[in-house]
Amino acid sequence: MTVPLTEAAGGAGADPGGVLDDVRGFVESEIAPHAEEWDQNERLPPKLLTRIGELGLWAPFLPAGLGGAGMTWATLGRVHEEIGRGCSSVRSFLTVHTMVTWTVQRWGTDGQRERWLPRLATGELLGAFCLTEPDSGSDASAAGTVAERVASGWVINGEKKWMTAGQVAGLLLVFCRTEGNMSAFLVPADTPGVEITPITGVMGTRASMLARIVLRDVNVGPDALVGPPGWAAATVMTGALDLGRYSVACGSVGILQACLDACVAYTSRRTVRDGRLSELQLIRRKISDMVVSGRAARLLCAEAGRLKDADDPATIMATWVAKYHASTAASAAASDAVQIHGANGFSAAYPAARLYRDAKVAEVIEGSTELQQLTIAEEAYREVAR
Repeated sequence: MTVPLTEAAGGAGADPGGVLDDVRGFVESEIAPHAEEWDQNERLPPKLLTRIGELGLWAPFLPAGLGGAGMTWATLGRVHEEIGRGCSSVRSFLTVHTMVTWTVQRWGTDGQRERWLPRLATGELLGAFCLTEPDSGSDASAAGTVAERVASGWVINGEKKWMTAGQVAGLLLVFCRTEGNMSAFLVPADTPGVEITPITGVMGTRASMLARIVLRDVNVGPDALVGPPGWAAATVMTGALDLGRYSVACGSVGILQACLDACVAYTSRRTVRDGRLSELQLIRRKISDMVVSGRAARLLCAEAGRLKDADDPATIMATWVAKYHASTAASAAASDAVQIHGANGFSAAYPAARLYRDAKVAEVIEGSTELQQLTIAEEAYREVAR
């Protein structure tokens, strides 16, 4: 059962061509029933990754000529919401793959597009977005990975950590310092000198197959560079991270929806004293908060997607706002979900514990809650000063 968070409003709830119905059916039948198992095993099965490709969900935003479906960003956001409702680890795979594929499409050379996009579109080749480092996190200004120019191209040395899909990705988008500035390189994962170590035992999105990636004297040709040297910080990173933030925001709406669904189902059948939990006023208050927060979050994501489709620069701040609200609201809803389920909320027999852990991840990745607060407030002061 899915309890609607919102009806169509200004296109926000529209379902072009039945795409969302198809995705929803896929989530209900092939993702949600197995999310707990994948969470416990800390990995996604290869057959699921293949199935996502069969459904054309790895990069549907690409034009048809490049293997996609020309899907709008607004619709893609709804797709990522549905996937996030079923399993945040699957949504995480789609997030980083979107960031890598969009980078190749937007900033790659003709040769890079021809070489990589067809396989990225089908999921035959998966991408990993390699920015975060052990000692500097996502602070690009403190990155320690370095690419040095040589006669044959570039030599890369450094270490990346917390790479989603890093255990199975075939193409790494690696951010390195080049002569003091940030550059981006497309590095096949099987390049000599690339060492990949799985990271396990994490709190949330446990099936996202995180990896530590060490690059030791990795030689790549000049054709591996995305754009001019030292160009990535102001272009590639800004655009790709915005899309990642958008996907996480939409996925957080999915977590909210999953919390609502789980709590409505649980309280409708769970009895206390002479009645059901659903009859208690405090329970109904928590359910109401989930509904309202979810509707607001979905509309904020829809606005960010609409602005992306219009190529409006305002989408950057709209995405910050959407991600801030959606992720914090998802965490609040997941906390309430655990509370509503009581001791069962700590059990793998119910989704509440997994949703709680996954929601917390959304408050950290693609810009932490605190960074979002600083960024949104700074924009407010700029607006007043104009």
